[in-house]
Amino acid sequence: MGRIFETRKSTMMARWNKMAKLFTRISKDIAIAVKAGGPNPDTNPTLRRALQNARAGNMPKDKVEAAIKRASGQDSKAYEVVLYEGYGPHGIAILVETATDNVVRTVANVRMHLKDGGGNLATSGSVSYLFQRMGVFRLAPEGLDLDTLELELIDHGLQEMGEGTGEKGEKQIIIRCAFNDFGQLQSAIEARGLHPLSVESEYIAQNLIELPEDKANEVLEVVDALEQDEDVQRVFHNLG
Repeated sequence: MGRIFETRKSTMMARWNKMAKLFTRISKDIAIAVKAGGPNPDTNPTLRRALQNARAGNMPKDKVEAAIKRASGQDSKAYEVVLYEGYGPHGIAILVETATDNVVRTVANVRMHLKDGGGNLATSGSVSYLFQRMGVFRLAPEGLDLDTLELELIDHGLQEMGEGTGEKGEKQIIIRCAFNDFGQLQSAIEARGLHPLSVESEYIAQNLIELPEDKANEVLEVVDALEQDEDVQRVFHNLG
C-alpha cells in the first residue's frame, strides 16, 4: 500500500466549511438517490452513500429526513445529472458534474465561468477520456489492519488503496474501485463494520499536469467559481 496522490485542493474547501453549500449538495444527492431507488437506505446503496456523507458533514438529522421526505413526494423536483467537459486556463482539463432542474441555465453558467477564466466549454467526449470514473471511500486509519483489509477487499473490486489527507491535513485511508464495482465494494466495507468518512463517485485524472504556482492559482480560481454555482455538485481536473 502506497500513498495516493490527489490533485491539489482549491479554495472550495474553505467555502465548503460554510454548511449551507455542503448541505445543498448532499440534499441533491439524497433527492437523486431516492428518485432512482426509493427512500429505504437498506435497499438503496446510493442513498446509503448519501446518508453517510450527510453524517460525515454533520448535516442535522431533521434536514436529512426533510430531504428524503421532499424527494419522496409527488411534487418533488426532478434533478438531471449532467456532466460538462471543458478546459481551464493553460490547457487544464475540467469535468463539471451538475444536478439541475434547468439545463439551459446550467450550461450557460458553466460556459460563462470557463470563458471568464480563460477556458472554454468542450464537446462531449473530448475531455472525459482523460479521466477514469471510480468509487472512492475514505476511512480513518485508527484501528485498521491495512494489509489484511487490502487483501480482503481485492476480491470485491479494490483497485487502489493508499494514504491520503483530509481537508484539515488529517490522515486518511483512500480506497478506490472501478465505478462498476462501487456497490460491491461498498457492501464489503459495510460487512466489516467499517464506517467511511465519505463515499463518492469521482473522476480521477489519469495524468496530472504541473503548473507554476501563479498559473495554478488561475486554474483554481476557475474551479472555485464553478463550485460556487448552485447547480454544480463537483468539479474534477487534472492539475497536479
